[in-house]
Amino acid sequence: MTSPDSTTTYLTAAFYKFVELSNFPEMKEPLLAFCESQEVKGTILLANEGINSTIAGPEAGVRAVLAYLRNDPRLATLEHKESWSNKPPFYRMKVKLKKEIVTMGVPTVNPNETVGKYVKPQDWNALISDPDVLVIDTRNTYEVDIGTFKGAVDPRLKSFSLFPEWLMAHPKIAESEAKKVGEIDKKTKVAMFCTGGIRCEKSTAFLKAQGFDEVYHLEGGILKYLETVPEEESLWQGECFVFDERVTVGQGLKPGEYGLCRACREPISQADKESPYFVLGLSCPHCHDTKTPDQIARFEERQRQINLAKLRDEPYIGVKMERKEKFVKSTEGSAE
Repeated sequence: MTSPDSTTTYLTAAFYKFVELSNFPEMKEPLLAFCESQEVKGTILLANEGINSTIAGPEAGVRAVLAYLRNDPRLATLEHKESWSNKPPFYRMKVKLKKEIVTMGVPTVNPNETVGKYVKPQDWNALISDPDVLVIDTRNTYEVDIGTFKGAVDPRLKSFSLFPEWLMAHPKIAESEAKKVGEIDKKTKVAMFCTGGIRCEKSTAFLKAQGFDEVYHLEGGILKYLETVPEEESLWQGECFVFDERVTVGQGLKPGEYGLCRACREPISQADKESPYFVLGLSCPHCHDTKTPDQIARFEERQRQINLAKLRDEPYIGVKMERKEKFVKSTEGSAE
């Protein structure tokens, strides 16, 4: 956990829990009102299957919201991960009602009934170093591209909801640098990981439902690994994308080096910013040739308003912090 100091004002808490919340629609307004009363911002997703969220704000406010949630007996054991930053990670507070707290689109998959075996971060290295273990990164392409575990299979997913289709359509894949191309049979040991753990709850539940015998996942996800495992022992390569204004984090959950393109919401590196295709607020190498004239005009006006707000030393609340559809489909942004 990153410790607070004189420059770290905002506490970020990420959490999720699969638990039946049959009255979740009635939870929305009281929860939203309480968060706002505590000056806490972020997104909380509620569904019949549970809760998924990342919130940030003054330490006292965030801890008050966590206590409020844990006062519900169904959420009494709610665990969270926390980090600190010197800039607000969110600009609005939203509580949303969903069919799923992380979208897979397979109604029969229920992590409340069965999931893979949890592996503690301190035991993860040994597991994924076993040549008989197939390691799968369940995150989206833009996340994998900026950091992953060496040798992990990358399904190149545009959204997490495509994971079942990918698995069923690829009986043969390059398993890892230490393996030959071969079939994934149901006797294969499979280890899966994601940002904070929630996608792995669903993906391991899906594999178990398909009859896979040995399925493992990283408890607490990449974030817990980066927080727990010393840098000199880490098998992680790169940075980890997070779904807030920090964009990425590294070892010890310290803010990373990536920024965010305000036009397409893709993470951008320093090299991307030096590209001739990068225009602040308007385009980057990922999206420079995809904009319509109406979009360009809208982005230009938004950037003008942002610049004016900066001159007044005010936050530009008009900047929507919502992810594009590709981010929303993963819905991990709210929890991890």
